[in-house]
Amino acid sequence: MPGARPAPAPERGRRWTPEGPLDLGLTLGPLRRGPGDPAFRVEADGSVWRASRTPAGPGTLRIARSGGEVVAEAWGPGGSWLLDGLPTLLGADDDVSVFAPRHRLVHEAHRRNPGLRLARTRLVLESLIPSILEQKVTSDEAYRGWRLLLQRFGEPAPGPNDRLRVMPDARGWALVPSWEWHRAGVDAKRSATIVRAARAARRLEEAAAMELAAASTRLQAIPGIGPWTAAETLQRSNGCPDAITVGDLHLPRIVGYALTGQRGADDATMLELLAPYAGQRHRAARLVLLSGRVPPRRAPRFSVRDFRAM
Repeated sequence: MPGARPAPAPERGRRWTPEGPLDLGLTLGPLRRGPGDPAFRVEADGSVWRASRTPAGPGTLRIARSGGEVVAEAWGPGGSWLLDGLPTLLGADDDVSVFAPRHRLVHEAHRRNPGLRLARTRLVLESLIPSILEQKVTSDEAYRGWRLLLQRFGEPAPGPNDRLRVMPDARGWALVPSWEWHRAGVDAKRSATIVRAARAARRLEEAAAMELAAASTRLQAIPGIGPWTAAETLQRSNGCPDAITVGDLHLPRIVGYALTGQRGADDATMLELLAPYAGQRHRAARLVLLSGRVPPRRAPRFSVRDFRAM
């Protein structure tokens, strides 16, 4: 349930009927940065809450299903912006009909998950900053940093859910002191990349309306942002079905094992296997992950590094 603050009526609302199946969890799940994400919550009734910093200001969006409809409520200066983009957020522009499975495993995952859509937030910095935090560290470490930074420098989200936080604006990110990055477990390389991105926020946000190649080039013009970070961002901000993640520690091995039964695949092997899905490689990879076919674990997990002690 939302927190204890009195629950005012939503400032704005919208009902929308999607064409075809829609699974809110599968569609919006990639926007969540760990179970303790202060900007994303799933409540016991199945509703999804998101706090975002939009071009119109902070906004909170609650999304729920009611029969065949999606019922959304919004609060804050950015509420109207969020409601206007509700269909886009939930994959209304995601043309699943062009996807043709080429492997039995992908076909089965596609058949079992008809409600999977690729979300498109239209917000670049919102996905870019946590993606930078996830560079070359464990997920738990990155999630912890994101959580602590939002709790320390974010602001309470508009509306009744007092557990939500809106991330800082670009200037706020640029002004985070070095010791606060250190306290959140973020090393100097990643924090410097975030500061550079924040200072170029206006140019980076323009990438939300660009095609994949141009958007990726725009993001990678910032030192410290490479193909991995650009793809992880554009999968969410632009809903790009072909934004395949390269340079990932696990994804090539999972895709290679799932599609061939062989271990040890690298990026080149993964891209070769996914070549038949040109234009839809990210969707194909999502379905491979949803299949649950992963290589047996042979090594212990990486330990979480404590940068505060360095």
